[in-house]
Amino acid sequence: MTQGPNPKPDVHDVIILGAGAAGLMCAGVAGQRGRSVLVLEQARQPGEKIRISGGGRCNFTNLHTAPANFLSDNPRFCHSALSSYSPQDFIALVEQYGIAWHEKTRGQLFCDGSSRQIIDMLLEELRKGRAQLRLGVRIFAISKTGSDFIVVTDRGDFRARSMVVATGGPSIPKMGSSGFGYKVAEQFGLKIVPPRAALVPLTFDAALLEQFREMSGVAVDAVVSCGKARFDEALLFTHRGLSGPAILQISSYWRDGQDIVIDMAPGTDVLAGLKQIRREHPKQEMATALSGLVPKRLARIIADAAAGPARLADFSDKLLTKVAADVTEWRVRPNGTEGYRTAEVTLGGVDTSELSSKTFESRSVPGLHFIGEVVDVTGHLGGFNFQWAWSSGVAAGRVV
Repeated sequence: MTQGPNPKPDVHDVIILGAGAAGLMCAGVAGQRGRSVLVLEQARQPGEKIRISGGGRCNFTNLHTAPANFLSDNPRFCHSALSSYSPQDFIALVEQYGIAWHEKTRGQLFCDGSSRQIIDMLLEELRKGRAQLRLGVRIFAISKTGSDFIVVTDRGDFRARSMVVATGGPSIPKMGSSGFGYKVAEQFGLKIVPPRAALVPLTFDAALLEQFREMSGVAVDAVVSCGKARFDEALLFTHRGLSGPAILQISSYWRDGQDIVIDMAPGTDVLAGLKQIRREHPKQEMATALSGLVPKRLARIIADAAAGPARLADFSDKLLTKVAADVTEWRVRPNGTEGYRTAEVTLGGVDTSELSSKTFESRSVPGLHFIGEVVDVTGHLGGFNFQWAWSSGVAAGRVV
């Protein structure tokens, strides 16, 4: 191997690539076991995704975390880690540091103060374990010689018996994320489940954008479905298409060429309501009738699309049924997503068949571990992906 600027590699027990949620968690646990730990991070600051999460308050876990909240080619893979280190375990750590928190909705837990508190907590855990953190490091090459891994960087060469890849996926590249971890996996012969953007806004084609141009910025409560997946949360119209929690959730299940089905008046019998208004206010316009069910701008768009008579009295039952379906079963085909630029996470990653579900060690390369988002396990919106980072980080940190 070509020597870097440091002819005698800096030797550690464990090298962790990435100072995000999973990498920092793993480093603290391993260091406090007495292991010599070095964390290498290309960004200038650790935990950047933690910092921006939850509007700056960090949605650090979810009380209702269960395997059903995660997508993977192997749905059972996440069971062991999640049961070994639960949301309650992380909450105990948060409370140990005196960090005040609250449940916002649906089990989502946030800091009362700042997400910086979570980063500072993790860095203090590193300090307790005497783990070293080096920021702004460029990695040139990684190799394995005998039982040791060698990492060649612009700060010299580093050697360790164990290496943990916690580099995340390519979502939100402005935070310094990339597909680097996949390259490491492929270098060592591990399979990759093709990655793609997830928890991401969906986009419309030009015709749909024009039709819903005036809706940008308007939110509605909705039930959004794609295949068997179904989420009942807010939906937001944007100048590119659709966003909001329900859309971000369904984006992890949607594929190109598929329709999504949206109920914009959940829990309401729209057809019965329209028939009642037709009886009681026969001269009323459809847009006026619909405005009691959905936002006025949306009511006008749906009424215009129906191209019906001027008065409700002149709407047949068949046409009323169609209008009701436009509200409760709006079938729309997005033309894509906004991509990694705005995706909160990456779906896919290192194939779980290559890893131990208890230690996250490669089955074919002893000492090589992959944790967090780089692995083919992706959580729903609402703190689940952070819990995966903590759980997988602890699982590897206990054994490296």
